[in-house]
Parts: sequence; structure tokens; C-alpha cells
Amino acid sequence: MATATTMAGEHKNTKIVRSVCPFDCPDTCSLHVTMEDGVIASIDGNPEHPVTKGAICNKVRHLNERVYHPDRIMYPMRRTGPKGTLEFERISWEEAYEEIVGKLKDTASRHGAEAILPYSFYGNMGILNAEGMDRRFFHRLGASQLERTICNGAGSAGYRYTMGASAGSDPEDTVHTKYALVWGCNIVSTNMHQVVYLTEARKRGAKIVHIDVHRNRTSAWADEFVAILPGTDTALALGMMHVLIRDGLVDAEFVAANTVGYDELVAQAEKYTPEVVAEISGVPAETVERLAREYGSASPAFIRIGNGLQHHDNGGMAVRAISILPALTGQWNVRGGGAIKGNGHYSALNARKLERPDLMPRPLPRWVNMNRLGDALLSAEPAVKFMFVYNSNPAVVAPDQNRVREGMMRDDLFTVVHDLFLTDSCKYADIVLPATSHFENVDLFASYWHLYLQLHEPIIAPMGECKSNFTLFKELGLRMGFEPEAFDITEEQMIREALDYDTPHLDGLTYETLERDGWAKMKLDAPSLFPGNIPTPSGKIELYSESMRRAGLPPVPEYVPLREPDDMPFLLVTGPNHSFINSTFGNQDRLKRLEKQPTADMNADDAAARGLANGDRVRLRNERGEALVTLKVANNVLPGVLVTQGLWWEHGNDGVQSVNALTSQRLSDMGGGATFFSTRVDVERV
Repeated sequence: MATATTMAGEHKNTKIVRSVCPFDCPDTCSLHVTMEDGVIASIDGNPEHPVTKGAICNKVRHLNERVYHPDRIMYPMRRTGPKGTLEFERISWEEAYEEIVGKLKDTASRHGAEAILPYSFYGNMGILNAEGMDRRFFHRLGASQLERTICNGAGSAGYRYTMGASAGSDPEDTVHTKYALVWGCNIVSTNMHQVVYLTEARKRGAKIVHIDVHRNRTSAWADEFVAILPGTDTALALGMMHVLIRDGLVDAEFVAANTVGYDELVAQAEKYTPEVVAEISGVPAETVERLAREYGSASPAFIRIGNGLQHHDNGGMAVRAISILPALTGQWNVRGGGAIKGNGHYSALNARKLERPDLMPRPLPRWVNMNRLGDALLSAEPAVKFMFVYNSNPAVVAPDQNRVREGMMRDDLFTVVHDLFLTDSCKYADIVLPATSHFENVDLFASYWHLYLQLHEPIIAPMGECKSNFTLFKELGLRMGFEPEAFDITEEQMIREALDYDTPHLDGLTYETLERDGWAKMKLDAPSLFPGNIPTPSGKIELYSESMRRAGLPPVPEYVPLREPDDMPFLLVTGPNHSFINSTFGNQDRLKRLEKQPTADMNADDAAARGLANGDRVRLRNERGEALVTLKVANNVLPGVLVTQGLWWEHGNDGVQSVNALTSQRLSDMGGGATFFSTRVDVERV
């Protein structure tokens, strides 16, 4: 690489090369990788990157252990034993391609191309390998289209109804804030560089308040922790609006110039007194009052809106309600104020050229929501006969696991899995294909938090017989006889196509710039998109949304209770842990040792009432399934709440059961999102 520099030392061929962290994390860190004789020796942060500045997490610091893991798949394999086992034989790529192409053509001929279902998400966040050549392939094939809403579908929809796009404050400006609400987000574990910025803001006098269902690492770092009952965030936001309006803390000039629906919002917020909100949310009335007054009196005031709260039945509305607060106080006009839910709008690329939706047949193929994979595999019409899994591990991450695995066990379902390891999903695969790590790929990376695009060039050759998603679907497309002009292209050509997009945020940004510098910042005319260029139907921040009314949703924020039947005593929240990213890293011994075992936090009063003690082995159960965990008894959660952390593999972990055996396929109030955190369970000692 052009950035490689020779170093003096014990090894003659030692150099540092530039890379990018590829995982589903908002920070998208720039990396410095030390190479010794062509082998990755160590990984550190790149101190030259304007945002990540050399700091990286422990997971990525040991990423070479993942790349050189002895269990990496190095060649294609075909099933020899029954589904549910990991009995495979080695085959050649030629044999694998011949069988896959034959099955694809036969399925399309006998059942229609909609009987083919891709299942993927963002195990690798590279644009080319997550939403590039793969999308082209399945579009051209005419396969069922996958609604990839498992992570941020609900929150993105709620935020978009209010603000028009996934765009917020520039994180680099948050060092200037004087008051920060970190709401539903364990940023110490999931957004470490936002912690860096807010730590600097605190040195300058800022106060940081963490609002969450679980006392965690971020709670310990923050100045104050506010515990809230799961799924009640909308009520708390409305309670804060009530106080802001009542106490004259609304920026009337900003509201009049930049919002619509203020009068309707006032009428709604009037119902949510601090006392009413306390009954709903578990947050004391005096805390609701104080939070609102502190937030409304501070400037700049900033809100980091997390992913967690949107994983409820009412998750979209929760994000919508919270995103209204900066509009009421005029904080979009203030550097260091506003909010961040996501910033993907700024780095949007030319999706039409990347994904080529024009290749799809007419009428357009059906859509399948990835959160309802179990139902799709067991009852969809036409039936799913061929599933292609890549960048995901549905046998662990998808909700309602017992139905998912029942569907994947079908003898008449042909499944291909492309991965680095024999994940739990590979138990149900007919063909397993070896995937490259991102270190072996050319790719383009955009953050959904900071505002930098980064080019990645390979630092090692593909290991064994591994292929990238880009190469796999390119070669499959050509073997299917698809148009060479769409499939017989290089990674550089696809990146140039992606950058060819008429948006002011990419103005003047070229492939050559990225190749030379490694990264480039999106262009913003102001500290944020707002005000002045708000892409809602009204052109203003919509406190009242006519689009929501037409969609059958409450046009102003309204608290709606969770839909899970209350016949079980505990609300279960299945959050992330510190050392895994979803199920990624779940097979690495170093990180498993740090996490020790699957646990569930329980309030001490609940434990005492049930005769349970810290360290007890317990069974969480409901009508969908069960999971065994070890109990952690403390006052980290409110009474009636349980919190587990991390998606553990069953393969390689004796006694572990997927916690998603308990979660539901219900969709959120908007955006087709998952409702992982709206789960009720009972608990019994094993």
C-alpha cells in the first residue's frame, strides 16, 4: 500500500499498513496494522484519523486471532451427514459452483425465482461486500427481496418521520456540549469514540446523564444514571416535553420558524404529567421534572439516541418522541447541540448504480422481512426452496429460534452459507463456502455515526481458497449467464460507480482522493442538516406528521404499551455484551473468557421474593422456548426486569442455548423492525 512505511527492527520486512474496522459498529475505526514478513503481527488504531485517533476496542486489537483462527474455513464443503450436524466433505470451487448454479436454475424453473431467498446483514460493513455485487445478483435473479430491518428499521422510520432523513449532529462537534443525554445506548461498549468526545466535553463543564433499562459500563462512566422500565421511553420524552412547555423552556422563535404541529403536540404533552410518567416508566416524578429543566436550561444540549430502545413494539415512536426534544429547545441551531440517531444520510452513495434494481423482473419480486424468517421458511407461499446466507448467522441472531431452526431443517430447503467459520447456521447448510476476512478485500466503508468515507485496500492475499462476497456473486452471475457489463467488473469500477452521485455531501470527492488519503469527510454547510434543508414533506421538523396519519399511526407522539401478553412476570431485554458484536467473535476463546458465560441481571428484591441467589443457574422460559443462564443479582435493573447480554454460539459452548429462542417475530410499530426487547418470560432454578 502507498501508506506502508518500513521500520527498523528485528524483522527486515516489517511495515505498518492502513486498514479499517469492518464490523457493525458506528465508529468504523481507522487501523494501523503491523505486518511482519507478510503476516499480521499486531493491530492498533491509526492516530492520524480525525475521529478515531488511534483508539480501538479490545475486540479489534486481537483481530489477527480471528483471521488466523485454526477453525477458519479454507475450502468449499458439501454436507455428508444429516442437517443439524457439522458433517461435511471437501469439494472444489468448480463442484460447488456447478451444484449451486444447477440448484438455482432448477428452483427458478420449477418454483419461480421468488422461491430463492438471500439472508444477509452487516457482518462485514463494506459497501461492496454487504450491499453491492450481492444485491445485483439477487436482483437479476428475480429472487425474493429481503427487508433488512433487524437492527435499526423502527428507529430510522421514527426519526425520518420527524426529521426527514438519517442525519443529525456532527459527532466532532459534541465536545462543545454542556449537557448530554445518552438514551438507550451503552456507548462505552458500542460507540467508544462518542465517549471520548463527551469525556472532553465533561472536562469543559458538561454533565452526562445515562437513561437505560440496565446499569452498565456507560452508567458507571456517566455523571448520573436514570433507570427506566423497558418500552416506556416515549412516555418519558413526553413528560419532559410537558415540563419544557409548562415552564417556558421552549425556543418559541425556532419552533415557529422550523416546525409544524406545535399546537397538536402541546395538547398531547399536556396529558403526560410527571406523575403520570412516573407510573408508566418507573422514573420518579421529581427526576422527570429535573431532567427536563436541566436539559431545557442548558446549551448546547445533545442527545445520543441509542439502538436499544427501538427494539420494542413501540420502538419507532420512542425514537420519534426523543428526536423532537432538540427542536423544542432550538438545539439544532447550536454547535454541539442537537442529536444523533444515525448519520447515514450524509454518506449515501449511488445505490441505483451499486445495486442495480433495474435488473429486477416486472412485476417486482415479493419482500420477506428478515425478522420473520421462521414464518417465511415454514409457511410462505410460494415456499422458500433455496436460501443463501452470507454476512449473517440466522441460527443465532434471528428471533423465534425454534421456528427458524425448524424451517432450516426442512429436507426440501437447499441452503448455502458463505462464512469464515462453521457457525450454528452451517449446521443446516447443504454447501458451505469459505469467505475472506476484510483484510483480504478491496472495499469502501462509511460510518453511520461519523462523517468519513474510507477506502480499504487488501493487506494480505485471500487465505486458502477463500473468496469475498464481491467475487463470489460476480462469478456466480457470470456462470448464470448474466450481463457481463453488470457483473464482469472490478472493485474499483464499482466504487467509482458508487461515488458517482449527485449529492452536495460528496461534492468533489473522488476515488483518487480516497486512494491518496485513505479517507474523506462528507461536506456539511452547517453544524448539521437542520435547519434550512429538512427533507420532510413539509420542509420542516414535523411534530405532527400527516404521513404518519395516512399510514394509520398516531400523527403526534403517543405512548402505546408493549403488545407482549403480560401472563409472564418478567420483561426480558436481550442486549449486547462488551466483547461480541451480535454473534461475531462468539467463537474466540480470549473474548469468551472475558465474558465468562451467559448471565441474566435480576433485581435483588425479585430474587429474594423467589428464593434465588447470585450465581444460581436458572431457566428463562415462555411459550416460544427456553434458555439457561446464570443469575446476577444486584440492583442493576428495576423490579420486574431481566437483562441478558450477548449472542452466544451453541456450537462450541456446552450448555448454552440461544436466547433468541425466547424472542418474538412480531414487528415494531413502524419500519418493520425487530421486537427483541419486548419479551416476557418466567424464571425457575434449574
